Amino acid sequence: MNAPFEPALKLATTEFHLDGRTVSAFAGETIIQAAARHGIEIPYLCYKPGMRPDGNCRACMVEIKGERVLAPSCCRVPALGMEVSSDSPRARHSQRLVVEMLAADVPERVYKLDSELTRWRRWLGIGKPRFESRVQPPSDLSHPAMAVNLDACIQCTRCVRACREEQVNDVIGYAFRGADSKIVFDLDDPMGVSTCVACGECVQACPTGALAPAHDAYLVKADKTVASVCPYCGVGCQLTYHVKDNRIVRVDGRDGPANHERLCVKGRFGFDYVHHRQRLTQPLIRKPGSAKSADFTMDPADPLSVFREATWEEALELAGGTLTRIRDTHGPQALAGFGSAKGSNEEAYLFQKLVRTGFGSNNVDHCTRLCHASSVAALLEGIGSGAVSNPVMDVLQAEVVFLIGANPVVNHPVAATWMKNAVKHGTKLILADPRRSELARHATHYLQFKPDTDVALLNAMIHTIIEEGLAADAFIADRTSGYEALRDNVAGYSPEAMAPVCGITAQEIRTVARLYASSRAAMILWGMGISQHVHGTDNARCLIALSLVTGQVGRPGTGLHPLRGQNNVQGASDVGLIPMMYPDYIRVDNEEAKARFETAWGVSLDPKPGLTVVEIMGAVHAGQIRGMYIMGENPAMSDPDVRHAREALAELEMLVVQDIFLTETGYLADVILPASAFPEKTGTFTNTDRAVQLGRQALDPPGESRQDLWIIVEMAKRLGLDWSYAHPREVFAEMRTVMPSIAGVTWERLEQQSAVTYPCEHEGDPGERVVFTEQFPTVSGKGRFVPAAIIPAAERPDSDYPFVLITGRQLEHWHTGSMTRRSEVLDAIEPVPVASMHPQDLKALGVADGGAITVASRRGGIVLATRADAGTPRGAVFIPFCYYEAAANLLTNPALDPFGKIPEFKYCAIRVSASSESGANIGYHSEDEAAVTLSGF
Repeated sequence: MNAPFEPALKLATTEFHLDGRTVSAFAGETIIQAAARHGIEIPYLCYKPGMRPDGNCRACMVEIKGERVLAPSCCRVPALGMEVSSDSPRARHSQRLVVEMLAADVPERVYKLDSELTRWRRWLGIGKPRFESRVQPPSDLSHPAMAVNLDACIQCTRCVRACREEQVNDVIGYAFRGADSKIVFDLDDPMGVSTCVACGECVQACPTGALAPAHDAYLVKADKTVASVCPYCGVGCQLTYHVKDNRIVRVDGRDGPANHERLCVKGRFGFDYVHHRQRLTQPLIRKPGSAKSADFTMDPADPLSVFREATWEEALELAGGTLTRIRDTHGPQALAGFGSAKGSNEEAYLFQKLVRTGFGSNNVDHCTRLCHASSVAALLEGIGSGAVSNPVMDVLQAEVVFLIGANPVVNHPVAATWMKNAVKHGTKLILADPRRSELARHATHYLQFKPDTDVALLNAMIHTIIEEGLAADAFIADRTSGYEALRDNVAGYSPEAMAPVCGITAQEIRTVARLYASSRAAMILWGMGISQHVHGTDNARCLIALSLVTGQVGRPGTGLHPLRGQNNVQGASDVGLIPMMYPDYIRVDNEEAKARFETAWGVSLDPKPGLTVVEIMGAVHAGQIRGMYIMGENPAMSDPDVRHAREALAELEMLVVQDIFLTETGYLADVILPASAFPEKTGTFTNTDRAVQLGRQALDPPGESRQDLWIIVEMAKRLGLDWSYAHPREVFAEMRTVMPSIAGVTWERLEQQSAVTYPCEHEGDPGERVVFTEQFPTVSGKGRFVPAAIIPAAERPDSDYPFVLITGRQLEHWHTGSMTRRSEVLDAIEPVPVASMHPQDLKALGVADGGAITVASRRGGIVLATRADAGTPRGAVFIPFCYYEAAANLLTNPALDPFGKIPEFKYCAIRVSASSESGANIGYHSEDEAAVTLSGF
């Protein structure tokens, strides 16, 4: 595997002789790379495909005719006619001597079965080393994810390169001299107290087990390995499950198009939630007399305190029968469904089809409404497509990257590594965000603008570009419309006028605007810091305008990329799991489209767009919606003003929840259907780059739990639908007939290649990495400028609530925590809820770092520990929303963006005070046999 930031190998070849054979090497290819392509093995240890070769172990030495000394084949490029021997007596003697000397320093104890060192010892016929071993250092077991066994270290420095050059975390170093030289973490700290982020890249790179997963995972011989995809963020990293006795024992990164073997802490170590003792394994029905209320105490380890076990037939009949009765009595609009962005494309497609054909309405949505709905609304309006224009990897081809409202180091860690790699290779990074993230140290320009002032900053940049003659006039004339309205609008947004509004100097605004506009290729990436506002659509409109006014779209290294949150939020939206769109983003109120889907599905369809996530909760309170089917979503934790959402769920006549754990939403259900975890099923998933990837089943579901596809089909039958899908490939085949964007992607191709990028409209098409190259998918074929004005947040700080709340995710935990907080490693690293505040704000409150605070909004309050963070601006508090015992969404404002209908998660007014609670006592776990109140105070 060639690292994607290395120069691409050219087709030109050089013929040379290797071990008596005439072979060819591509231009720039080393001897060892060419040998591997031709099936010739040469020993190596410090070398790893895809890494920069160091040539420091000398295990790969070869003899070159006419040269006095041997040469390291990992560093040497062959010349025309060169005669190379890797198996001559001289070369073999050197190889054996080097490997034997390295083996002498490694203890008898084995840390990794069939390690690379062991393999080459066996291959070279080396028995017990003749040399005396060094003094063996003790193991470092201070980290919950990884063990450090430096007695097995051969100082190949693969781990150093993995940490500093691939992941660019800069934790591992090589220190001291001579016999005292060794691998160190930070300033020779124990790994567990270092700044290590536990990506595990060093573990995957290590050839001996000197760095290994904790709990001796390398000593278990797997029954099988299964190629699949990571179940967490939208990057879509490919991985390999190692399975023993129907349990995952470890995970390695695969050479997928988005990750090239890289993983983050969640992808590599967050897999054991699948085996957690709290897995739901039997259908459950609410016990008579078990009242539902928003004020509840829940122990997810004891579902039978509220529910009783049932057979599948009984549970399905009650769930489907009651929903059918509600539909037939009160009409289709009395039902709604929430699908999942973590399920497969096939599951999402069938779920939206069930709601539209079985319920009879378009009241279907999922968590895209809570992350990038406003981005999609602006993209559809401006360029005719809600998908990204370029893959994340294109940052490596960009001269400038503008990253705003996103913290990919936390939310999309592997994507962040490509950004850091790009900077190392000369790309200039402009980072704009109210919170200073780790990427700021890599940024050429860091703009810490005031929260809620995105439009002011972006319009000032556009003003500069137009005023200073930096606009792409030809591109604007040929490929856009509405420019005059944009120009007139930004005329009043000079950097000098906006500087006091957004907190960035006029000079800095002009500097970054010039840099972006004048670059050869500039790419914009953004996250939910842009989208989760009442003006989120306007924020995205400004980014689209910035791209169009400079012509920075339609080429490699340019374009627009909203970083998708969950692993299949892109795919779930693509297949129509949203209330106003059929699959492939065709509006439900389009008569021609409606007729086409009626023919395809054989039923009459509702012509009115349905209700969104937050609107559905309001409709429940209004008595309009009486029954819901929720698959894999947890609105009782993820919705804004979560008490309001819980009250709505408690009011429903019938709430059917399909999940793998008893979540807060499940606790309010009438029927719970135990589903399959990600590794327990096969299906396709579409990542943030538009790559459709195949996730393969690695495990059997536990107990009586069933695969989600089977459950959806059985529910459909109870609603009167004649469905008989037996395998995901049958669903995918149907999807291809109604979705031109993937019509050329076959199941067989996915089985062979694992990933295909759409649009891919005809079989054999390679798929388009970069779109909008010649025109936009709008009626006119042109991109549209939509001016935006400053709209303040729905709730501003005042004397009663003087602070601003910002919510988001943590590196170690995902979404509402139902998976990651049941992962031993992830929960050990971040076990309790914390609020990040500026040290000076903590000092003003009289609270020490780690002390407890009470955070309250007009909707509720929580108590949690503090973490001093100089990157959080004065007057702001950042709280992750994954902790049930301190649910941030008890505080958030349900005010909606009028276009995307997305809540304002990123801004609301709060007050903060010191708490009498001890920070050390906050965040105890219900899974540790403790009950937790979820009602705030």
